[in-house]
Amino acid sequence: MSGSDNPYNGSFGNQMSATASYGAVPQPAAGGGYIKDTTTANFAKDVLEESRNQPVLVDFWAPWCGPCKQLTPVLEKVVNEGQGRVKLVKMNIDDHPSIAGQLGIQSIPAVIAFVNGRPADGFMGAVPESQVRQFIDRLAGPEGADQAAEIEGALAQAGELLAAGNINEAGQLYGAVMQADPENAKALAGMAECLIAADQHGEARQMLSELPEELGKDAGIQAVLKKLDQIEEARKLGDPVALERELALNPDHHEARLKLAKILNVEGKREEAAEHLLTIMRKDRAFDDDGARRQLLQFFEVWGFKDPATVSARRKLSSILFS
Repeated sequence: MSGSDNPYNGSFGNQMSATASYGAVPQPAAGGGYIKDTTTANFAKDVLEESRNQPVLVDFWAPWCGPCKQLTPVLEKVVNEGQGRVKLVKMNIDDHPSIAGQLGIQSIPAVIAFVNGRPADGFMGAVPESQVRQFIDRLAGPEGADQAAEIEGALAQAGELLAAGNINEAGQLYGAVMQADPENAKALAGMAECLIAADQHGEARQMLSELPEELGKDAGIQAVLKKLDQIEEARKLGDPVALERELALNPDHHEARLKLAKILNVEGKREEAAEHLLTIMRKDRAFDDDGARRQLLQFFEVWGFKDPATVSARRKLSSILFS
């Protein structure tokens, strides 16, 4: 695999906004910001239509209004810091009085929030910044919720891509998550899985071995490290074809069957690997001090509790243990 194909190289340097195709990151309004002035003619487009993408605050103000001059800078500051959680549209009621009249606004400043094309909430007066933040949190959810949802979406899609063998695309998504959240254990484990799939086992182990101690204890990261151990062990166990020949001649050669199970596991043939271990258990539970069962449990740790191979083998294991 060339350096340009390496899913862990520096080509990832994208923030989570690089994955905006998930629809979780609102894009800035024309002109590069989240704030604009509107008119009666443009109100439907600027407010009603736009509020279907994210909440839109409408600031009804007038040049002669002293409290408006206090509130507007606070609104602009909080909206800009929110990076698109909500947008702000300002309407001068001296120039455009009809919308304010239709909404029954009798004093200013007045802020009305629109969601999905309809008024959803509002307040009047020059309230302090803390109340503006609370108001926006009620509408858009706590700050950071959008990014958290986007990260979860990216991780889910990356997992699907990796399972389908699209290593580079999966690696790009895991890399984007790592840019936004450098200590995201799922992204780190996923990136290591990409490296393993690309036959870059040394790079995967180095990446995980350099993690902070507490992060390295994460169950997902530990599972990847165990997977690396299993791969390294399987490489030393010989030729699987030769092992299969031995078993054809002597089906009770449990040591050969155990070795073959370990090799099949790292080749991704999980059901076959599990069946070999279950066969040993059915024939001789005492072999290697119940080694087949212990090995199968190690497989489960790496495969995950919900993996179909785990579910199937665990059911068969239970029938052997409790029959």
